[in-house]
Amino acid sequence: MALVDDHRLVLDGLEARLGAPRTGLQVVAAVSSWGALVSHPEFPVDVVILDLNLEDNIPVSTKLRVLTAAGSKTVVISRHADSGSIYGAIQAGAAAFVGKTESADALIATVHAAADGRAEPSDAVRKALDDFESSVEPNLGKQEQRALVLYASGRSIKEVASDMSTTEETIKSYIKRGRRKYRAIGVDLGTKVLLRRHAIREGWITPE
Repeated sequence: MALVDDHRLVLDGLEARLGAPRTGLQVVAAVSSWGALVSHPEFPVDVVILDLNLEDNIPVSTKLRVLTAAGSKTVVISRHADSGSIYGAIQAGAAAFVGKTESADALIATVHAAADGRAEPSDAVRKALDDFESSVEPNLGKQEQRALVLYASGRSIKEVASDMSTTEETIKSYIKRGRRKYRAIGVDLGTKVLLRRHAIREGWITPE
């Protein structure tokens, strides 16, 4: 099993807890970046626990395709357990999704299930998937949509304001309203990373 998380304290904690003899798991790699995983001498492994929010601008769908092709099952973990993040990870090929608010025992059980090919979504994940599939559109205004797309593409607030020929305060208002509308249907776009991931998933922008 391999662990990938770019927060060292989280990584060390996971390695210590999941690598304990009683778990029946063996951690052969605990790395803080995607590149370190795929270049590790033990790669590929049976199961990879992958943080959804690595700050590397590589879409999680790309990572999951690589892991699936290598024969690894992936358990995605994240502090963002909104329906959009969960749906995107499962649709992209993750065997399971575990929120970081869940217990270590829940993660251990999920890893064993994934390794055996019997991973099933938890009640929380099942509800999130149902909520996402039945959710209505956020009904963004045209200006809100354009501001979100431009901001997700990597432009600064100042640059978006210039592109849209308006003020920075107006752009902030568009983005805030757009995020609020998405939050109302269960989709968290509260950070630029989440917004960019959603934009790629929806086809607003393409991965670089």
